[in-house]
Amino acid sequence: MRVPTVALITGITGQDGSYLAEQLLDLGHEVHGLIRRSSSFNTARIEHLYVDPHVEGARLKLHYGDLLDSSSLRRLIEEVRPDEVYNLAAQSHVRVSFDMPEYTAATIVQGTTSLLEAIRQSDVRPRFYQAGSSEMFGAVLEPWQDESSPFRPQSPYAAAKVGAHAMVRVYREAYGLFAVNGILFNHESPRRSPTFVTRKITRGIARILAGLDTGLFLGNLEASRDWGYAPEYMEAVRLMLQQDEPDDFVIATGETHSVREFMVETFRLAQLDQERYVHFDPVYLRPAEVESLRGDASKAAERLGWKPRTKFTALVRIMLEADCREVGLDPAKVLLPADEVA
Repeated sequence: MRVPTVALITGITGQDGSYLAEQLLDLGHEVHGLIRRSSSFNTARIEHLYVDPHVEGARLKLHYGDLLDSSSLRRLIEEVRPDEVYNLAAQSHVRVSFDMPEYTAATIVQGTTSLLEAIRQSDVRPRFYQAGSSEMFGAVLEPWQDESSPFRPQSPYAAAKVGAHAMVRVYREAYGLFAVNGILFNHESPRRSPTFVTRKITRGIARILAGLDTGLFLGNLEASRDWGYAPEYMEAVRLMLQQDEPDDFVIATGETHSVREFMVETFRLAQLDQERYVHFDPVYLRPAEVESLRGDASKAAERLGWKPRTKFTALVRIMLEADCREVGLDPAKVLLPADEVA
């Protein structure tokens, strides 16, 4: 088993990047994160990990940069000299990608290509991970999706991810880079952005319980997804770069649940009447919807030794409890006890 010492993470301030950084630091590795310069800080998810990079011995260091600036990427690669590079940065919201298709394509396809090219042109040969998405499967032709299933993207986001996926395979085969694609199905946590439907639901219900909101506006409730727990998925990501040979892997639970099921479970935990609080808003509908996705992670189980541990109902509870605490509520006082949940 190969043990790295230095890792570079793009998108380190996001849900996945923060959990991955946490895990790598716990293993004793030095972690570098690429962040974009902006007028406000966006480091809330990693503030508990951050150490001033100018302090001698700091193991988490942040660097300003952008995936669309290839020259700065090469300089960063040659400066940091990472053993591993995890590319998690992107415009990652499917609905928003219909409003910003060019920006979405640029951050995902061009950004991934720029990073791969920076590695190719440097004298450093890190192992490279590209964050793919189950959305790439799109209008699926079969009930289960694995590494051999065809891609039929239904959004600019998904189409861009397919392009980045293909580019990784080109650089792997043409230049011999150790580059892998992780095709991760939906993975959630309390660190999920509130703009994503699962966190929107748990956060909205917590705010209703606290008397801060009076309703929750949602779009398509019938779309079904394979939902897992983000920290466990980052464990799989780490394992992909520890293999002897580079390959692509689907990471999923193998179970599918609709947005409606997620909503019903959350309202049941909160002991609230969903009919009173939930309202339909067409603004949240996508021009083209992916109705159902379910992943087959058999290859990951066999080759990586990875299997999901957190069940659907446990995931809902984890997220709702965290959002209750965020608004100052004690989950034990406002939620249904765990042994009374189906």
